[in-house]
Amino acid sequence: MNLVKIKELISHNKLVKFYQCLEWRELRLFVLKRDNYECQTCMRKGKVGPGQNVHHIKEVKQYPELALVKSNCEAICIPCHNEEHDRLYDYQKPQPKFINEERW
Repeated sequence: MNLVKIKELISHNKLVKFYQCLEWRELRLFVLKRDNYECQTCMRKGKVGPGQNVHHIKEVKQYPELALVKSNCEAICIPCHNEEHDRLYDYQKPQPKFINEERW
């Protein structure tokens, strides 16, 4: 996929098509293998986490020319990826209200 096509997808708010293209899927697999399927954000914090996603360090919408650049991508776990994109509120489950200790 070339830069013109990526910019076109961004302008039409159809970036999902980019993430479905063969070039991205191959790059994603390369990055996961390169990073040993370990979350790079967790590693910087001294933790270990499974890298299930691939994160663009510089976002595709702002830097479409870096969308398929290996050095702009890193493996990242789902919680860290949500934190990076400020999506934590979407994934926090509401705690059930405590009624009483007896549950008949």
